[in-house]
Amino acid sequence: MPVRATKRGAARTPLARDCDVLVCGASFAGLAVARELAGSGARVLVIDRYEIGDKQTSACGIPTSWLQALELTEALRQTFGELVIHTPYATVRYDLPFTFSTFDYPALCGLLADRLPPTEFKFETATVTGRTGDTVRTDRGEIRAPLVVDALGWRRVLGTGEPIQPPDAYLSRGLEVHPHGSGADLEIWIDRAIIPAGYGWSFPAHDEVRVGVGSFRPADHVKEPTVALTRGLHREPVGYQGNWIPHRFREATQDGVFFVGDSAGHCLPLTAEGIRTALYFGIACGRELRKTIAGQQSKAAAETSYATFHAAHRWKFECMLRAQQLVPRVPPRLLTPALKAIGRGRFVHWSFDHYLAIAHPDFAGRPLATGSGSLGRQPIGADAALHR
Repeated sequence: MPVRATKRGAARTPLARDCDVLVCGASFAGLAVARELAGSGARVLVIDRYEIGDKQTSACGIPTSWLQALELTEALRQTFGELVIHTPYATVRYDLPFTFSTFDYPALCGLLADRLPPTEFKFETATVTGRTGDTVRTDRGEIRAPLVVDALGWRRVLGTGEPIQPPDAYLSRGLEVHPHGSGADLEIWIDRAIIPAGYGWSFPAHDEVRVGVGSFRPADHVKEPTVALTRGLHREPVGYQGNWIPHRFREATQDGVFFVGDSAGHCLPLTAEGIRTALYFGIACGRELRKTIAGQQSKAAAETSYATFHAAHRWKFECMLRAQQLVPRVPPRLLTPALKAIGRGRFVHWSFDHYLAIAHPDFAGRPLATGSGSLGRQPIGADAALHR
């Protein structure tokens, strides 16, 4: 992975330039956009306040098929074919129709970045502070680009209007620790003694176990529950990381800017799974930008097409949000038999297959030869995946 040392002090040189596409945010969504522009001939600049692969804020679990589709299995840490759910009254074990894997965040981001052509792709550390038209302001200077992507997270920095701050925003909150050790099971705790409206988790990742607690109510504190759950598992709470998690689907485009990942609410309510959806919508956005660069459509047409694609998924996210709102209201004694019913063979396969289809790995596609007018990547089973 190339050395991208953060510029500090006197070495923090001014950054003022023009580019064809400016991607603000260098995590899953932003790098997925850049991936789709590889070989297009566009001058792509990706900026982030941190280095690529820094500041992990997720448990980093994803359906294994997404790592395979993107050829990122090198970053894989551990794979699971079952999901174990604990309630105060029973433990339910689901035999899943597909596997989940934990992965190494810096390694995955590095793999995505290193595959981008250095003649087209540039990365700089800079903090975005605002925008006027096609000019984005940063702490190092102004950058001008006709195509701008906001992949900066839930704050939606390049959106119009005043940002809504927690706890009033549509956000969940999570905190996680990373004790050294190992485990065999992907585990979830739905227990109001741990957190009244949310869940706890334990995601083993080869030589560490990612233990955390998330609350659907942003006013709830999650540190004490995280520490209690971790010590209840006979592990020490070390290596803290936390984040706000959006559970509100927002506009995909606004005032000429394309939004992907958390800035567009591309995080599934209830499960708080946002990695594959960030990749999924980042790929979709990148494909529209690529067609614009190739002269196959105008920027306005790209905005309309991407916004339409985004809007077609709204009902799926809203259904998940209704489930998120329902679960804390279900009496614990009724929740356990409901989870057992869902866990029956045919139903668990049906439900998890539909869950995967919200952002199916087939959409990631495979590389095509690049060239004039080429879209660069074509989804496998594109028509089916597009309408899932």
